[in-house]
Amino acid sequence: MPLTIESCVARHIGDRKEQQDRVNLYAHPTRPGMMMAVLADGMGGHSGGAMAAEQVLIKAQQNFEGYTPNSETPQELLASVIREAHVVIRLTRFTSEQDPHSTAVVLLLQPGRVDWVHCGDSRLYHFRGNETLSRSPDHSLVGELQRKGVIDEAGALTHHQRNVLLSCLGGEREPRTDYGALAPLRVGDNFLLCSDGLWAYFSDDELARTIAANGAREAARLLIQQARERATGMGDNISLSIIKLVEAAPSR
Repeated sequence: MPLTIESCVARHIGDRKEQQDRVNLYAHPTRPGMMMAVLADGMGGHSGGAMAAEQVLIKAQQNFEGYTPNSETPQELLASVIREAHVVIRLTRFTSEQDPHSTAVVLLLQPGRVDWVHCGDSRLYHFRGNETLSRSPDHSLVGELQRKGVIDEAGALTHHQRNVLLSCLGGEREPRTDYGALAPLRVGDNFLLCSDGLWAYFSDDELARTIAANGAREAARLLIQQARERATGMGDNISLSIIKLVEAAPSR
């Protein structure tokens, strides 16, 4: 069954004074059917977080445009984005008074397969219809407590140290990364990249159902609207990218 892509990106400043999230989609300049989605949630003082997040997108676009599948594996490409963005962000600490850091989620879509990497607590979800098949693990203190069984999902959302990250780009330590892949692809495979300004207000099932029942743009609008309502005036920056694999219309 031939597939086509329905996608969008969206951001909202929330109740913050500055938008430090960055998100974008890139098409490969010479290879049809190849696309990269990138999302970064920056941290580090006035404009420092925005600068760090911007570096993730710049490095992702640069490396993706030079990507040739016959000489580089998907994981090698994704690893290079994380590694090089981390180095650039750290170098900016010596040229500014800021302490910039960023999360990163990068998804590479090629004909027949998807690969991804993430660092920090921005997330990548893989849904198939209304079902959640996978969710990236948070590199955070509460994420670690959850994996050890100390707290549950509800406890993580209200924990007083829920914003403490154990790994990110720009830190003293080398960033921790987790990779995922899916092949082959099928109709109903949906992917969501998002910052904690979105996922903190939804269960996995809510996200899956909203994306399955709506087009990418409408789903993004509904999720941002609901997140803003649930934040009750205390919302973080929101960023998200939705990628839906749908059946291609028959050619005339």
